[in-house]
Amino acid sequence: MFATIINKAIVQGIPLLFGSTGEIITEKSGNLNLGIPGIMYMGGSAGVIGAYLYERAVETPHPFWCIVIPLLCSLLGSALLAFVYSFLTITLRANQNVTGLALTTFGVGFGDFFGGSLTKIFGNGGNLSVKTTADYFKTTLPFADDLGAFGTIFLNYGFLAYLAIIIAIVASWFLKKTRMGLHLRAVGENPATADAAGINVTRYKYFATVIGGAIAGLGGLYFIMDYTGGSWTNGGFGDRGWLAIALVIFALWKPNVSILGSIVFGGLYIAYSYISGLSRSALAIFNMLPYIVTIVVLIITSARNKKENRPPESLGLAYFREER
Repeated sequence: MFATIINKAIVQGIPLLFGSTGEIITEKSGNLNLGIPGIMYMGGSAGVIGAYLYERAVETPHPFWCIVIPLLCSLLGSALLAFVYSFLTITLRANQNVTGLALTTFGVGFGDFFGGSLTKIFGNGGNLSVKTTADYFKTTLPFADDLGAFGTIFLNYGFLAYLAIIIAIVASWFLKKTRMGLHLRAVGENPATADAAGINVTRYKYFATVIGGAIAGLGGLYFIMDYTGGSWTNGGFGDRGWLAIALVIFALWKPNVSILGSIVFGGLYIAYSYISGLSRSALAIFNMLPYIVTIVVLIITSARNKKENRPPESLGLAYFREER
């Protein structure tokens, strides 16, 4: 029972891990991208659209292309939306909060329109489904079920789950141990000082925001391919995009901490399903738990007032070189 609960918590947490890792990289550059929910939605919808068009174009889908095409479509779709955000907020210096919320609305609308209409456009009818492709994404190690609780907790996932953990670890190493990571953090803390030191602020902001968006988009792809088995449902992604942003605060802007945080959030997200007889009000309280925990962590870290636990100093602020 315990192993099953942990397994389901991890499955629920992986989309949040992708989203939070991407947003942490973005925020380290000083950009507050509230468009992450829309970008994750775009990543999922672009991936499933690419898979659908490929499955429809060939008689016998090849496993390699069933993996590569949705991955590329997801990365390109989410990176494109992140690039739009970058252009509006970095080059045109639009308000980051308003731009992010607008992109969330656009990403959700794009996914709902094409996800709900693509089969009708091609005259097939029914819901959009790419089960053949999803089966390849969900493939686990053949001996996982033979290893009992260990296999259930550690080995019973598709490759995207392990990719999410690897990306989070690499991102943490990149931010802490590399020169580019140091420059990126300098841009997020004080872009004027970084600019004076010869660091290209605009380039680093674009780099972090676009790469962060692409990573976040994989969270949407994981949800569609692994969690729902390749079936698209409008609005099925729920509030996971906002939970990913909350996880950034819970993890104190540290990608390696977000690995554990995603499991915690995933467990809180499904806790209600293991408690029988909950009233509607009790169910609403359980759905609020991840946000409540985030608020508690934010209060505690603010009270301790440690610099390493605070967001970048210039987070959400546009940089004007002329005001340096």
